Amino acid sequence: MSSMITGVFNILATPFDESLAVDTGSLRRLVSFQLDKGVHGLTILGVLGEAAKLTTDERRLVLETVVDEVNGRVPVVVGTSHQNREVTVELSRQAFAAGAAAVMIAPPVFEQPGDEAVLALYDHLAGAFDGAIVVQDFPPVTNVTLSAEVLAALAARIPAIQLLKLEDPPLMQKIGAVRALTDRYQIFGGLGGMYFLEELRRGASGTMTGFAFSEILVATYDLFHSGRHADAERLFDHYLPLIRFENQPVINLSIRKELLFRRGAIAHPALRPPFAPIDQGTRDEIGWMLRRVGIADATQKLVLAAG
Repeated sequence: MSSMITGVFNILATPFDESLAVDTGSLRRLVSFQLDKGVHGLTILGVLGEAAKLTTDERRLVLETVVDEVNGRVPVVVGTSHQNREVTVELSRQAFAAGAAAVMIAPPVFEQPGDEAVLALYDHLAGAFDGAIVVQDFPPVTNVTLSAEVLAALAARIPAIQLLKLEDPPLMQKIGAVRALTDRYQIFGGLGGMYFLEELRRGASGTMTGFAFSEILVATYDLFHSGRHADAERLFDHYLPLIRFENQPVINLSIRKELLFRRGAIAHPALRPPFAPIDQGTRDEIGWMLRRVGIADATQKLVLAAG
């Protein structure tokens, strides 16, 4: 199944209504919206999906709603990270029972971080359920650094680990370091897609990110893999200001949900606390940024020309 996990995987936001309950209607709409944009797969219940703010019952609701709406059309990767490893096991079993292609797991914050603790964790998890594991390497959130050597050891030691979501800058150098030690991984970038083209040039298999205009990343990927590298560069560089603007530290998720709301993908841009709101100046800048890159109407599907 992991061989199917390549290309652009949109990390879904979790829509909430005005009372901050999970909005399953908007969630279904968001799934259809992303599939219409041509994504190669979906990733749910990650950091962008505010998984840490959901109860286990709500996580199951999101899982079952998304898998039902997708109905086998693309692979679904499910974030199952949790500070309690046995909860991670149960969430992972639920994900595979529902039809997930893989689960994405970041190491929890250990009291005594160390390479052996990381290896032991993934050993335990791989022995507790059957299915592909995406190792999430995201030190800014986990506070755990996974060296290229540890990542290579995980891939060699645990057959279920063949996928890596790498968000540990400098990204391209780390992709190169991992590739120099093992060819077992399909590597995916993230960080809002800001370095997507560079990641592809270093041998990444795709990206997992929540950028609100996923069709731009899909078109970049398709051009790159068809050998039209100059066209991929022109297209990506044209929209890079928007990618950069959306991925501002602290408020990136607030901007992303506002854009998804403006695109008609969700009914309300609400986030659960804690979160950093955007001010009116930022809302005005969103419209200005869209105009700068030639998007007159955020609700329309973009017609992307490579030339």
